[in-house]
Amino acid sequence: MQKIVFFLLSIGFTVSSFAQDLDFVRIEEGTYTVGEDGAVLNPRRTVFIKEFNIATTELTNAAFLLFVEATGYRTTAERYCNAQVFEPGLEEFRWIQDSTAYWRFPNGVSRGGIGNKMDHPVTCISYRDAIAYCKWAGVRLPTFEEWEAAAKAGSTGKYFEGASEEKIEEYANIWHKDDHLKPDFSDGYMYTAPVKSFKANPWGLYDVLGNVFEFCEGRLPQDKGRKVAHARGGSWWCNRTSCAAFNTVFIGSVAPMASFSNLGFRVVRD
Repeated sequence: MQKIVFFLLSIGFTVSSFAQDLDFVRIEEGTYTVGEDGAVLNPRRTVFIKEFNIATTELTNAAFLLFVEATGYRTTAERYCNAQVFEPGLEEFRWIQDSTAYWRFPNGVSRGGIGNKMDHPVTCISYRDAIAYCKWAGVRLPTFEEWEAAAKAGSTGKYFEGASEEKIEEYANIWHKDDHLKPDFSDGYMYTAPVKSFKANPWGLYDVLGNVFEFCEGRLPQDKGRKVAHARGGSWWCNRTSCAAFNTVFIGSVAPMASFSNLGFRVVRD
């Protein structure tokens, strides 16, 4: 990959512009319904959103590699050896801190790397890492409201048109078993899936439900005095009994320096 980057530079192609060569969907300026009736953290409300462009997929390993090759950036997990990973057999909501895990080996060195997974979403990324990428690439993270408006694709419920908890398998890479005691390859993937492996929402966005949680910008009432980041959309780990976060209204919280193997991001361009 480094040779490819140098070749592109030699013919006048900047690494930054190449990294931004993503597909985007334009979300028109207007009024959108977000949230859910009775929800404390994300109550139903009407919001006005200015026009923006959101990536059709989560950022991939390939795109993040270009950033690292161009800048020499070292992620939080590399610097502090604090990435949290999962392996079947753990109790619900139990993760393992693996000092060898980072974005190139998102589940630890012993569980293999990303050599043949360049089209998978990059993971073991902290909020700090996501912001660093965005600054380099000239993009940003979506706000709570922007992400939700794009994910709903004109719907006002928890799911966009065509999707439901019963039909989630068509649209999302999730965990299908009731617990995490044994591996689950029901949909062909135990961990991440290549982006665009499942159906897109009506506006052309892939993996807004499942695959990996996606960092967003926003603050919740409970955040006062706390350093916290938030992510949305559910992940490959989420199942119906333990998580069920694979919808358009759930908002999760994580420490800004935390790195998990089911957490990545999607970018916005103004």
